Amino acid sequence: MQRIFGAKKQKDPPPSVQDASDRINKRGDNVDEKIKKLDAELARYKEQIKKTRPGPAQEAVKARAMRILKQKRMYEGQRDMLYNQTFNLDQVAFAAEGIKDAQQTMSALKAANSDLKGMMKTVKIQDIDNLQDEMMDLMDMSNEIQETLGRSYNVPDEIDEDELMGELDALEMDMESESHGVPSYLQPDKESEDLESELNLPSAPTGPAGAPAGRANAQADDELGLPAVPRASLRG
Repeated sequence: MQRIFGAKKQKDPPPSVQDASDRINKRGDNVDEKIKKLDAELARYKEQIKKTRPGPAQEAVKARAMRILKQKRMYEGQRDMLYNQTFNLDQVAFAAEGIKDAQQTMSALKAANSDLKGMMKTVKIQDIDNLQDEMMDLMDMSNEIQETLGRSYNVPDEIDEDELMGELDALEMDMESESHGVPSYLQPDKESEDLESELNLPSAPTGPAGAPAGRANAQADDELGLPAVPRASLRG
């Protein structure tokens, strides 16, 4: 059957946007090369027109230059058209790339959504609340244990606060007296002063002791308070 009717030819895949853009860019490059050649010919004809005198020769050169200028204008129109086509293809390619990015984003979001749903099935709000309550109870129990272990065995439970305040006031008075320069244990006791005033005891002497009345004119004393030795005895 294939020999009679022939085999069905496989169709070539349609060109992509990038292929079409590359082909148009190549055509645009060829047109640019032609325009450059025409510009070079125009420059040569301009020099010839300047050098030739007005007349048939100059007119012939001008006609050639006019023909080259028309070709240049035609190629420039083609180049502009090719540039517009390239611009349109670039816009289409940009839109296609945007659609592809959107598709990938949607696929990633769907995968993440399914993963989140699977994870949320294993995590329940009630379980989290129960766990928080248990943690709070454990923290309270830990604080009670620490307070119990931190109690002092030497401190009695019942302490008179008024007695403690009295001791604190006495301690402050001692500190004030010491700040004036005389410690409290060196200050005179009020009870001993009252007792001495009742007994009328003589006060202790403060100066050197005087000589007895019978020895007032008998013998002089030396500088240490002892009887002075006579000089005659020292000579003998």
